Amino acid sequence: MSMRRKRSIIVAITVILTFGIIASILLLYPAESTVKATDYSLPDNWLSLPDNAEYNIDVFYLYPTTYHRISPDDEVICGIDNTLMRTNALSAYNREATAFETVGNIYAPYYRQPDAITSLSLSEEEKDELLSGVTKEDVFAAFDYYIEHYNNERPFILAGHSLGSNMLLYLLSEYMKEHPDVYARMVASYVIGYSVTDDYLAENPHLKFAEGADDTGVVISYNTQSPMVKGSNPVILDGALVINPITWTRDGTTAGADMNLGSIILNTDGSVVLDEKGEFQRLMNFADATIDNEMGALVCSTVDVDTWGKGNAVFPEGVFHGFDYPFYYYNIRENVANRISQFFNSHSKY
Repeated sequence: MSMRRKRSIIVAITVILTFGIIASILLLYPAESTVKATDYSLPDNWLSLPDNAEYNIDVFYLYPTTYHRISPDDEVICGIDNTLMRTNALSAYNREATAFETVGNIYAPYYRQPDAITSLSLSEEEKDELLSGVTKEDVFAAFDYYIEHYNNERPFILAGHSLGSNMLLYLLSEYMKEHPDVYARMVASYVIGYSVTDDYLAENPHLKFAEGADDTGVVISYNTQSPMVKGSNPVILDGALVINPITWTRDGTTAGADMNLGSIILNTDGSVVLDEKGEFQRLMNFADATIDNEMGALVCSTVDVDTWGKGNAVFPEGVFHGFDYPFYYYNIRENVANRISQFFNSHSKY
């Protein structure tokens, strides 16, 4: 075989191997341009899509993680049509988003999301990389479609829980920074069940954390747990900021359960317990609230841990993560109505 022939073969093999390596990398780490968002022009891709805008305020709601892998062979990130995700999303909507149904038109997209255990077992950097793929692409596409086709320049509320709140932080830091005209219409963002930290706000000086019951254009956050937690709460990050959902203050003064406007309680399947009229059963004098600024947590001391905070594969005993909304349901409802009133009082153009 001639030397030229050998060189040609070596070059050909090198090219084939190079393209093979590149193809493997692209499969593992697809370029951002190759990530295709869900089509939100299709009504079927919305959990809640009002036929008519009854209110002069909208609510854009993102549900928490409602997908989990049943077997190790299941995909880490579910498809937009995943039955388990959609069924559990409706249950989450009923115990969380309905707190806003008396004041606004609720728009809630389905969005692809990772398995909860996989996501929360990652470092913050690894989780950011995971969520910045199809999950973020869906959330941004849904919100952009909502703004372009449904909002009609109405003021709006952002609301989420857990993963949903994590995704709202991307919208707040990126989308709102790039669209100040949209941000100007935001009454408030209820980023409940995930941490808003000092570092996050320092990196996003256009955002501000709530300081009271009346301020608007603000971010609201807290994570509920008992006084004693057997382990680490994975949604509380260093430097987490907290507001008390009973008094809407930032200090460590305890708000007694007698000050709570009412809680809702859940059945074992996550559905809301109903009264004899088929309406949400309103439970009084149930949950108190105290801010522990050192831990970055909202502490509830009046609720039985063995009944409501036994722990699971994701959260240790003593964490009331699934009850961030239910414990303070009617306080959230009253507060959002108040903030809307304050917004209209200070924005005469609406």
